[in-house]
Amino acid sequence: MTTDKDFKQLVRARMAKTGERYAAARRAMLGEVGEQAAGGIEPRLDPETAALTRVLAERGVTSPLTGRPLSEAMVLGIGGGLGAGYILWEFKTHRSALLTLGFRNRWQYPAIPGWYGQTLDRLGIDADLHETGGAAGARSTLDGILADGRSVIAWVDWQSLGTWYQPDDLSGYWGYPVVVLGRTDEGAYLVDDRARRPFVVTEVTMARARARIGSYKHRLIDPRTASGPIAESRLRSAIEAGLADQVEHLRSSSDSFSLPAWRKWSRLMTDAKQAKGWPRVFADGHGLFGALLSIVEQVDGRAGASGGHLRERYADFLDEITGAGFGRFDDAAAAWRTAADLWEDLADAAIPPDLDGALEAARLDERLRAAVMDGEPGRADARAAAERLWAIRAEHADAVSLSADRIAELFADLGSRIAAIHAAEVAAVDATAGAIGR
Repeated sequence: MTTDKDFKQLVRARMAKTGERYAAARRAMLGEVGEQAAGGIEPRLDPETAALTRVLAERGVTSPLTGRPLSEAMVLGIGGGLGAGYILWEFKTHRSALLTLGFRNRWQYPAIPGWYGQTLDRLGIDADLHETGGAAGARSTLDGILADGRSVIAWVDWQSLGTWYQPDDLSGYWGYPVVVLGRTDEGAYLVDDRARRPFVVTEVTMARARARIGSYKHRLIDPRTASGPIAESRLRSAIEAGLADQVEHLRSSSDSFSLPAWRKWSRLMTDAKQAKGWPRVFADGHGLFGALLSIVEQVDGRAGASGGHLRERYADFLDEITGAGFGRFDDAAAAWRTAADLWEDLADAAIPPDLDGALEAARLDERLRAAVMDGEPGRADARAAAERLWAIRAEHADAVSLSADRIAELFADLGSRIAAIHAAEVAAVDATAGAIGR
């Protein structure tokens, strides 16, 4: 069986031969060789939607439309679908800039009463939210849920969990939910981080990862529901609410948390007067390589930990509900896939091929994710890929070996691509709105 990394290389070979964009080439290859080529199943992408999808499946919750567990695409759609967000954080003390992109509705408010609360409420599922400052109480609560035979959603610090082999100075910078499945006979935890097989995480490591980030220290979400199908009327109303929420959210005026964020970002790529303009923030080249690589890691769902742009996955949701009594969403799905293609093109364009080591770093990002997606057996390869990746990052941390004119050309190209994405997504929202009569 090929890995995600192998499959992506095959897709890129097809792109070179046919001139297709990434998403189109990938869909064609899946149609030709089946899902086995991509590792057996469509990869789970977004940490929040993937965790909830897994736990509801573990609880035996099914869709009355299919008789199977809810798909990640369905959970994404019910939760309000896609989002848009752009923030460039500057840390003067460390002379660093951290790019944050949001691609899911309420990406900045994931818990209860945020995205999880909203999604579970639409499905008619109650959930217990556990948060405590004490490590002993946090461990007791987690172990009690597992002892009852239930998996649970737990928030962890990405670096402290240790499965992606990030450097120590990223401790506390970013975290996300994983599913804790149970404990081994030796007392370690079995952790699902969207991989094909679980990770084995020691008790000490789990405690450190759960406690590291204060804003969601020791947080657990424990959905309380019986097995069996969701009432069809409930599921239909949840889908309708999610569709309406998607349109309303992406039509809002926020230039940080809705579609205007892409328009703002496109302008900042070339604005030398604005303090947050990329020509000013990266005037001396310090941190630029990391920011460019971060575009790849956050946009491409097969290169980083955050799940990618999710546009293709939302189109899958629209396909799933088409013909199930919700009307036709063919045009909307096609519009979101057009946007998905543009995002994939942006990820490819973000790393200049004439920058020494840049393409190797992008491939190492793909290799790292592929290794992590293998779970515990992939640890050795994940460590090796991460070590080489961060060595390349360190080589380019203070400057990039490109001329000022070449950097300006790169910024202009990326800015125009992001502007095209904004226009495509406005059209996609309009197509979605038209399909639901809004």
